[in-house]
Amino acid sequence: MKNYGATKAGIGWRPELALPISRDDTIEFVEVVAENISPDRIPPALEQLVERGVKVVPHGVSLSLGGAEPPSSKRLSQMARLAERLDAQMVSEHIAFVRAGGIEAGHLLPLQRTQEAMDLLVENILEAKAALPVPLALENIATLFEWPRAEMDEATFIAEALVRTDTLLLLDVSNLYANARNHRWDAKACLEKLPLERLAYVHIAGGISRNGLYHDTHAHAIPDGALDLLAEVCSRVDVPAVMLERDDHFPDWSEVVAELEAIVEARRRGALKRELAYAY
Repeated sequence: MKNYGATKAGIGWRPELALPISRDDTIEFVEVVAENISPDRIPPALEQLVERGVKVVPHGVSLSLGGAEPPSSKRLSQMARLAERLDAQMVSEHIAFVRAGGIEAGHLLPLQRTQEAMDLLVENILEAKAALPVPLALENIATLFEWPRAEMDEATFIAEALVRTDTLLLLDVSNLYANARNHRWDAKACLEKLPLERLAYVHIAGGISRNGLYHDTHAHAIPDGALDLLAEVCSRVDVPAVMLERDDHFPDWSEVVAELEAIVEARRRGALKRELAYAY
């Protein structure tokens, strides 16, 4: 993805936000849930954004790349056609599984971090890449539980999958923040192991704490800890683009703008730290 600098941010396109997004010329890219948009019936508001030069990234939630079954050729075909219709530079999906034995979980589920699971994941990613007309970026997910008997930590698992498949990274700093809190490990140490040179873009979203666990809801304000983690990423690498996710409890657009401005400020803060480090 083109580097838009640290002056603007992107946002997840949702029908509830279509009108204010169309009126806001500071939005330079949006992401759409691929399963919610038919390649044959692109919403007019989305077509207008493409015509205006706003970049659009189709974002999958159902390929189940970590599942035992190979990715659906029908789902891959739809994503490929959607990418072409939207003139997308890339598509993205999750390192997760969502179905097994014909049962749909309706949720992104974590993989057991074993070499056997890794080999299956790699095979599915390579099959998906072969069917897509543009590069594929893979996202880390938020998890409320981890499978026992892990053979590697999360960052090592993600890094190996990306390197073995020559795939891009969609880094969700809010998911990283959530997992570090819930599973009691160091998010900055995780960043040390991730191949940030493969970074395509970044997600950030809000959440809340319930009963001792942090839930990445996409429906609440972004916590300071997630913004600080975004700044940390920007202090380590020139981040191409950052995108706000909001999927529920849509506030007044002025509140969305305030969050976008907070994202921009975190990027500036991190970029300044990186520049000062290079200066010395």
